[in-house]
Amino acid sequence: MYCPKCGKQNPETGIYCRSCGTDLAVVSNALATGYKEPLPLVNKKGKPIKWESTISTIFVGLAFLTITIILGVTGAGRGWWFWMLIPTFGCLGTGVAQFIQLRQRQEQQNARFRPMNTAIGATEHRDLPPPQTEFVRPDSSFRTGDLVRPPSVTEGTTRLLDPDDADARSRSAGDE
Repeated sequence: MYCPKCGKQNPETGIYCRSCGTDLAVVSNALATGYKEPLPLVNKKGKPIKWESTISTIFVGLAFLTITIILGVTGAGRGWWFWMLIPTFGCLGTGVAQFIQLRQRQEQQNARFRPMNTAIGATEHRDLPPPQTEFVRPDSSFRTGDLVRPPSVTEGTTRLLDPDDADARSRSAGDE
């Protein structure tokens, strides 16, 4: 399987990309189950939810709110103006809910069709260690491709275990 971010080949059972750390579980699931078109958004009457109907529902709710405020302030409603709040909040609530559903669907589609060569943002993978080249000082004698190893804690003690080192054998024999 190839990583959708960097294009490096990874094992089929890989969870994260070995190169950039991208989560490959989504790719594995998509390969296993195949792509399924999301169900269309419909209202409670079974009609599809569209941007036009959502915006018009919000404006109808705002119109009811305006009329309710006018009836309440002028006194023309004489007590029944309060009941105008029921369709007001019904329309506003329905419109806002449909707006949120349409925005979420739009974000899902944008994420699905995002180009594969986009750069990884600093906030997405801030837990990953920096690239290896940042550990090498610019004035270092190492070339770019060299692997930088930290000094070993046991470096001075393991040479005593080397059977070819005559010096080590004499020191160990003298210590006894």
